[in-house]
Amino acid sequence: MTENKVYFIGAGPGDPEFLTLKGARALAQSQLVFAPTPYEQTFAELLAGKTILVPFEYYFQELLERIRASLETGAVSFLVPGDLTFYSPFQGLIDALGEAAEVIPGVGTVNAASARLKKTLDLPGVCKSTVIVSPRTLGDRPEDPKLIDYARPGTSLLIYMNNIPLPDLANELRRGYGCNVPIVIVHRLCLPGEEIVQGTLDDIVAKVGARDFFNLRAKTKRPALTLVLVGESLTAQEDGSWWDYRRENIWRYRDGE
Repeated sequence: MTENKVYFIGAGPGDPEFLTLKGARALAQSQLVFAPTPYEQTFAELLAGKTILVPFEYYFQELLERIRASLETGAVSFLVPGDLTFYSPFQGLIDALGEAAEVIPGVGTVNAASARLKKTLDLPGVCKSTVIVSPRTLGDRPEDPKLIDYARPGTSLLIYMNNIPLPDLANELRRGYGCNVPIVIVHRLCLPGEEIVQGTLDDIVAKVGARDFFNLRAKTKRPALTLVLVGESLTAQEDGSWWDYRRENIWRYRDGE
């Protein structure tokens, strides 16, 4: 029985500087690496001399057979876009590989976007919750919740893999929020061609113009590498009152404690 591992490494939005030290060590010891486009370009320096394959070019059983054959001679790594936590297609492989699979967390796309925007998405006193959704997975059945059901004042929405035309998306979000709230479109974060467009539900369509950030006019059905963030916390300013409240009521040690 081989003791080699298959490492599923959270690779964030594709910037190799966001790779964890553990992920970098696992990648270094793997001769075969499965990397989705364009990660073979952005991670090129770390992938030099390795065999690089695109996992999505295989059917499931074909991919399993290739992995198991490769485990006889060494470790195998997958660069997982974003992170395994949300909307990852690799769960079936991990389940099938059992003990041979090891998941290494990374800096997810949401974390990277929050850092780039320098914004806490559930800012106290402004947004009470953060909800991650994708229109591609909503409303499959009549009784399922729709996007509008999550668009509420005091909620930060992170929308992955949007497939709704931007004018329709802005209208639906406006109906849900009941007002004109901030929205940011983050396209190809940390990758060549990165664009960040900030606006409100009233002006975002005009600011984006003819750019097809969601690949809605493209021949391929592959989701675009675009994240949409919506909510009041995107433009809110913290005045320090929450800091002082925590200092007084939570952080400060008192006599006898």
